[in-house]
Amino acid sequence: MDHGWDKDDTHCTGRRRATILGLGVAVPEHVWLQKSFPDYYFEITNCNHMMNLKDTFKNICEKTMIEKRHVYMSDDLLRRNPCITAYKAPSLDLRQELANATVPELGSAAARAAIQDWGRQASDVTHLVFCTTVSGCMPGADFELVKLLGLPLSTKRFMLYQAGCHGGGIALRLAKDLAENNPGARVLVVCSEVITMAMRGPSETHMGNLVGQAIFGDAAGAAIVGAVAGDDLMAGEERPLFEMVSASQDIIPGTEEAVVSKLYEEGIVYTLHRDVALHISSNIERLVKAALDRVGVAKDWNDEVFWVVHPGGRDILDRVQTKLGLRTEKLEASREVMRQHGNTLSSCVILVMEAMRRRSAERAWRTPGEGLEWGLLFGFGPGLTVETIVLRALPYDCQAAV
Repeated sequence: MDHGWDKDDTHCTGRRRATILGLGVAVPEHVWLQKSFPDYYFEITNCNHMMNLKDTFKNICEKTMIEKRHVYMSDDLLRRNPCITAYKAPSLDLRQELANATVPELGSAAARAAIQDWGRQASDVTHLVFCTTVSGCMPGADFELVKLLGLPLSTKRFMLYQAGCHGGGIALRLAKDLAENNPGARVLVVCSEVITMAMRGPSETHMGNLVGQAIFGDAAGAAIVGAVAGDDLMAGEERPLFEMVSASQDIIPGTEEAVVSKLYEEGIVYTLHRDVALHISSNIERLVKAALDRVGVAKDWNDEVFWVVHPGGRDILDRVQTKLGLRTEKLEASREVMRQHGNTLSSCVILVMEAMRRRSAERAWRTPGEGLEWGLLFGFGPGLTVETIVLRALPYDCQAAV
């Protein structure tokens, strides 16, 4: 069976596979500290009279393991626009205006970091995949990014709207297909998310809203993807990080109501079912086995596999770790992103990859995959939909050789 790779290949030669060649992340300047956020949230929304609900929210925030989140919305902006902080108030025009301005701006910052990490020029980008859950204008953030970065006007663009938390996996999967079917292509992937459309005050009848207010944050992640073999890499200018060996998408049956997001006059309103983590953990083992079987790889999940898991929430990470029997450190990159940024929707998995790459370099591990060759990336989103990518981390000596 041909899996698209050869077991006896060297890392630096062989078939042309979609490979991540650069990574970048960006966050806005304003910070919400989680320990003080409940008091701030109920004060800024004029809901301090809801004492019992405030105590409930404090308990939710304490259990998230989040330390801080970055947001575009300043204190002054929120105080000048009480329609944003109300639970239900007609505010779509203002929210959309803010999202349309900030999504491409944040995305361009992450893209510049990824291009710098890649080592080549923005003019060498041939394709652009832009993903966001919040903005909805035309021409979109992809069009704005071409102008902000000075990309060629011939750049082939794909704009992905309303994807949700698994959007990062969708964007990378699409980039893999584009790179492997267009010789010489260099695909810029940008996932940019702001919570301007979803910020609102508390409601005693909508507990899912409270959970969302406690975990979501703003961030953008970007990657450069090209299908390369060793002789395709420009000497001294490109270094392979992670090959994307296989990519798949699965719907967990009977979960279409688990995560629901709809756009109304008051912005994006979401419903989060309490059993989301249970549904994911109940299916994760079979998805892991299926992904590794597809590429013909049998590995010890603790000692021979690294994990890039979307930090959708603490309960998701805890249940996945327990179900798969993973040691605590195996999901540390995901937990670090959760602590420092919260759930940043589609950009999360790119932030986790970048955190893992940085941690690996700091510890002098032999690959950006925590010293290991094989890894799994998981994104979870509405549906419930699971995006799975089998990754192969390239050793640093291979990177230094190009």
